[in-house]
Amino acid sequence: MAKVSANYEVVYIIDPAMGEESIAATVEKFKTLAEQNGSAVEVDEWGKRKLAYAIDYKTEGYYVLMSFTSEPSFPKELDRILGITDGILRSLIVCKDV
Repeated sequence: MAKVSANYEVVYIIDPAMGEESIAATVEKFKTLAEQNGSAVEVDEWGKRKLAYAIDYKTEGYYVLMSFTSEPSFPKELDRILGITDGILRSLIVCKDV
């Protein structure tokens, strides 16, 4: 029997050179997207931190952790959107129910 919904966590790193307003808009965009496609959305902004290694010659990034519950098809779409969004340096989506 297929799962109806599962718990997921996504961590994404935003380019801090975008500015505070753009970062806030990007965080809100992904929070809204998760609320439309899932439930129990929690966003924890870790803020600006030093990267372990340079990504595109950048040494700092703005980290965001988001937890949500959704159908298994949504994380794939979220990963696609994160990949094509300007200013997202890296992202990782993990299913916590495994």
